[in-house]
Amino acid sequence: MLKNSKAFSSFSTDDLEKAKEFYQNTLGLEVKYGSMGTLELHVGDSEPVLIYPKPNHEPASFTVLNFPVDSVDQTVDELIQKGVQFEHYDYDGLKTDDKGIMRGEGPVIAWFKDPAGNILSILEIDK
Repeated sequence: MLKNSKAFSSFSTDDLEKAKEFYQNTLGLEVKYGSMGTLELHVGDSEPVLIYPKPNHEPASFTVLNFPVDSVDQTVDELIQKGVQFEHYDYDGLKTDDKGIMRGEGPVIAWFKDPAGNILSILEIDK
């Protein structure tokens, strides 16, 4: 029934303009205004990711968007220069290094938050 549907992801923000600034200028994504006062993130050739305003927004407590990259180390360094702060975790099975990168248990991955507190990641995927 839905196998040919072009599914897409969405999540909320408490400030559409801050979100637009962050995704467009900090992360370098193509951002367009969508219908009904939303934002569309255009990433590669995938369907746009929808960001919608929500007055009672609460940040997601899980990763809402993952960005595969060739080098997490290089991308972390570049994003730090743009003011992005990476999350640091020290739990059983989830430990990050001084740069905020988890290595050795699954893909090399690092997490950071958007201005609304939603969790995003960059990760290396074997090709």
